[in-house]
Amino acid sequence: MNELVNMHYVVSAALFSVLGLGIFVLGFIAVDLLTPKVQVWKELVEKQNIAVAIVLGSCMLGIATIIASAIHG
Repeated sequence: MNELVNMHYVVSAALFSVLGLGIFVLGFIAVDLLTPKVQVWKELVEKQNIAVAIVLGSCMLGIATIIASAIHG
């Protein structure tokens, strides 16, 4: 019986992880769509624009914090 309870936690953690990653990807796409003048991927990879990387990183950190709070709470 104890093993079934532990398996429930593993399945729940895996489900929330997949759900959180999916929402995180949707958040990245939303940020990319909200910046129409800047092609985010081109700026990051080809031009190696540090300023865009910092702004995008802070947006992603904020989105990740919101997702973690929603899942935890």
